[in-house]
Amino acid sequence: MQRSRLRKTYELLSSMRFAISLLTVLAIASIIGTVIKQNEPYNNYLNQFGPFWFPVFEKLGLYAVYNSAWFLVILGFLVLSTGACIVRQSRPMLKDMRSFREHARETSLAAFQHHARLDVALPFDEATRQIREHFQRNGFRFRENLRDDGLLFAGRQGSWSRIGYFLAHAAILFICLGGLLDGNLPLKLQMALGGKQTTTGNQLIADIGPESRLGRDNWSFRGNVFIPEGKSSNVAVLNVQDGILLQDLPFTVSLRKFTLEHYDSGMPKRFASDVLITGTDGRTIEKTIEVNKPVEVDGITLYQASFEDGGSRLRLDVRDLRPDATKEAAVAVAVGDALPLKRDGLDLTLELVAFRPFNVENLADPESGPAAGTLGSLEKHLGSGARSSAPKDLHNVGPSFQFKLRDNAGQAREYQTYMQPIAQNGAWYLLAGMRDTPDAPFRFMRIPVDADNKADAWFALRRVLLAPRRHEELARRFAAATLDRGDDAALRGRLQETARRTLDLFARGGFESVGKFIESTIPEAERDRAAGVFIKVLEGVTWEAWQLARQDASLAPLRNDAQYARFVRDSLNAASDSQHYGAPLLFQLDRFDEVRATVLQATRSPGKPIVYLGSLLLVLGVFAMLYIRERRLFVLVKHSGEALVALSSNRKSLDVDTAFAAHRDALTARFHAPADRPAADPR
Repeated sequence: MQRSRLRKTYELLSSMRFAISLLTVLAIASIIGTVIKQNEPYNNYLNQFGPFWFPVFEKLGLYAVYNSAWFLVILGFLVLSTGACIVRQSRPMLKDMRSFREHARETSLAAFQHHARLDVALPFDEATRQIREHFQRNGFRFRENLRDDGLLFAGRQGSWSRIGYFLAHAAILFICLGGLLDGNLPLKLQMALGGKQTTTGNQLIADIGPESRLGRDNWSFRGNVFIPEGKSSNVAVLNVQDGILLQDLPFTVSLRKFTLEHYDSGMPKRFASDVLITGTDGRTIEKTIEVNKPVEVDGITLYQASFEDGGSRLRLDVRDLRPDATKEAAVAVAVGDALPLKRDGLDLTLELVAFRPFNVENLADPESGPAAGTLGSLEKHLGSGARSSAPKDLHNVGPSFQFKLRDNAGQAREYQTYMQPIAQNGAWYLLAGMRDTPDAPFRFMRIPVDADNKADAWFALRRVLLAPRRHEELARRFAAATLDRGDDAALRGRLQETARRTLDLFARGGFESVGKFIESTIPEAERDRAAGVFIKVLEGVTWEAWQLARQDASLAPLRNDAQYARFVRDSLNAASDSQHYGAPLLFQLDRFDEVRATVLQATRSPGKPIVYLGSLLLVLGVFAMLYIRERRLFVLVKHSGEALVALSSNRKSLDVDTAFAAHRDALTARFHAPADRPAADPR
């Protein structure tokens, strides 16, 4: 009974149904790994899937499908299944390859699709000689089987096509085995048996203990080495779930220079790292690592993976957005630093996250579509390979920096600000964006700039517009500019009061406060007209705020004409958005000292040569199965003067019919040729 169970288990493992089932599950897992971004920070998955589905997907290992335990188990079973299939099928397949089937019955040969009965006009001995010569001239190995009624010739050709099946199965075995060796299986074994555990939090590398470090003799790993210019590193960081492990390297990599070249549009064209590699024995190697040009040292391959900021130093101008605030300051901070801001009633921490000296953005108008006319109509029906789904106008818009402002309760928002003005819809703006969660897109405030490409005019205008103590004066100036001197004083007073209340509403929450007031006090049928009136009042007082700001700065007043109308509207919109910016301070980049850093991928892959071998076997196996054709030719010549010709092939194809007809016609000619002059075989 025990042997019977083992036999059934062995037959199940070596069956094609079991292997196909495993391949189907792996295909589904690969689809999941393609749809869900792999190895992202866990906070991103929590924000994306929510608190209910996040732990469910985590238990299933969907955030790192190819390194999950169940994926590796299936891969291991596929190795066992393929190996068992090779063992099970080797003996009968080799036996069939060596067999000539010279004991085939006449009834079996007559059942072949390609068979024919021929008349033999030659004596029996001469006919057999002609058959032997035909087999030899056409490259068949054959055997003869003498029977009571005649002689059977069984020939075979191209039997080595069967070796293609062995090679293809062996290729799958080697590729899967290499995947297991280079995958996460060795690391999981070390964590399970060696007591290794990941570490989380912001820690110095020197403070990470041995329980989170992997030794130099670790035989399979894949991690990133982060090196700023002028610095060195001898450890690789392995991201495991929501933590990291450190892999000690048997050498130290020093980055002498990082080279970054760009296209005219600002897109990176080439980036390379000039490194100095120092071994434990003191020997040094100078290399340049580029994309697709890795370097191998002591069995470890270093690839150029990406590049990041290495701690650039920035000088930021600080603008206070609180009402009546006029103080301006400047701070110096480096990428990765956390700078406390405890002054003037503030208790914040500035965390500089990233700095990008180049930002390639699409400045095309999204409303513009394909050209009009026949060509434009045709382009609407073209596929993605023929045209882009949206217009593109890529430009480098200059440096930007990304930071967080954290309050004393530990809550933080993330911000991104561009250094230079950016053209949008025919005007120039400074863009300052914010977002509440890491996976959300930035929402940008567009600050209009003046003729000098500076935002000083807007900041001065905003201070006047949102300061409650200036509202009475702004309302009076607006009423005086709107009405003639001879108008009723009561009308002037009502307009002045309306302007003041509108300013008070706007200063409390921008357009949102004005909109709520309209919805709560004005009938629905009158709301659109009332909103238009409020907008006109706000634009008028914004113009007066700009004039008053210029007066405070001892500048000449401006003439109210169309060329300034857009600046007024943009300033009003930006003033409204600034009240939802979520921070009392706005930071502008004044100057910077860039420090670049390279990110190298350090890999030790013992399975790589095995995968290469499997790939070679797969190519050879497919070639053998497709281009080596197995043919078996049988000729039964009888003493009665009759012959049966049959042909079989491992694959049905058109040339099988042609080949059989050629053999049939050649043998017919031989059987009817004079004994002293055998017929020539057509080729």
